[in-house]
Amino acid sequence: MRLPSRAVMLIAVAALPLALTACSSGSTGSTADSGTGTNAKPAKAKDPNSGLFTGTQLKKALAPASAFPSGLTLESDGSADSGGQFLSPSSPKTGKPDCTALESTSWIQVSGYKGGVSFAQNGYANKTEEVDQEIDSFQGTTATDVMKALRTVAAECATYTDSDEHATVKLTGSSTAGLGDEAYTMTLTSGHWENGTTLIASRSGGSVVTVLSTAGGDNGAASAKKVTTTILSALKK
Repeated sequence: MRLPSRAVMLIAVAALPLALTACSSGSTGSTADSGTGTNAKPAKAKDPNSGLFTGTQLKKALAPASAFPSGLTLESDGSADSGGQFLSPSSPKTGKPDCTALESTSWIQVSGYKGGVSFAQNGYANKTEEVDQEIDSFQGTTATDVMKALRTVAAECATYTDSDEHATVKLTGSSTAGLGDEAYTMTLTSGHWENGTTLIASRSGGSVVTVLSTAGGDNGAASAKKVTTTILSALKK
């Protein structure tokens, strides 16, 4: 929703006393006959992005290199943000989710939402491991809807076939206490993989933090939680 231009509003306000003056000068009767109605200013539309972080602000909240396992380096081609402008909100996509999207960066899109009206993301990796992080800010209660959708995806993708090795992947998911306003953790495992993948989605107000990790012998669980905790702390500052 676009707000009225500040210049347009100032012109309208400035024109008001001129109109009143013209009416007064053209009247020969007593001022007691003038109307008693008030000229109320039009209500200003509420900005749906009010209180949300811009992409520039979210970029500063991303976990620094020190929060990632040693041996991983920043992937420059995976770094992006929406800058200082807000994007138009997208309508959720319905239908069966693409479960293979859970194995990639920006896996939040498996919820049916392309992302928020602002976002920031990057990732760290080596030849065998990776940890990716993303923050999306949503208008209204959409962030809560995204979390609900991800829980539904976990049920629908309990077992699926990956796109690379055509291997069977098993997904287990559970609510996770102590991370933001609410959090959900999913673990992907397959007999054809050397290590599993941990996905954590956590909501802080109108923002959803999503982290993917394959780093560590615990299916990436510890490193995913550390990065998530670091981001959530930054969002609260």
